Amino acid sequence: MFIQTEATPNPEVLKFLPGKAVLDDGTRDFRSPEEAASSPLAAELFEITGVTRVFYGPDFITVGKHASVDWPLVKAPILAAIMDHFTSGRPLFAEGAATEGGGHDEGIYEGDTAQIVAEIKDLLDTRIRPAVAQDGGDILFNRFDVETGVVWLNMRGACSGCPSSSATLKAGVENMLKHYVPEVTRVEQAL
Repeated sequence: MFIQTEATPNPEVLKFLPGKAVLDDGTRDFRSPEEAASSPLAAELFEITGVTRVFYGPDFITVGKHASVDWPLVKAPILAAIMDHFTSGRPLFAEGAATEGGGHDEGIYEGDTAQIVAEIKDLLDTRIRPAVAQDGGDILFNRFDVETGVVWLNMRGACSGCPSSSATLKAGVENMLKHYVPEVTRVEQAL
């Protein structure tokens, strides 16, 4: 098995491509060893000194590290853990563990607002999320405030905490949403 690695715009995050599907649907973000308990691979990655975050995408895994740790010290153990996991055939999640990491707004929108939210989600899914996934991350709709025109989004994976994420959000995502959905006045990152 050959695992490719790619740099991301976030210098503290590397993208690992195992050459096979990681998640069939959605993404999953682990921000702590406690959150990683539902996934044997994520839990094993958190055992590596310096690992601060693990993110599963459709065909990639991004791993974040603490700024005080250099990549040459953690890259080999991360590669070994990923290779061992995929060659062993073990499941990605413990039995009964949820596979979706949340982030989507569960609110009910009606009438014109429902149409606006559908347009926003469609643009995110078809134009924005694929581009963000190239960089090892994901961007999810959180909510839309119809009174102010503000769209709240969650940045995940390599995008979360990336020095250029606010520029991506403002220059890229906000401009595109405002262009195609005139009701959008601004985009903000949900915490």
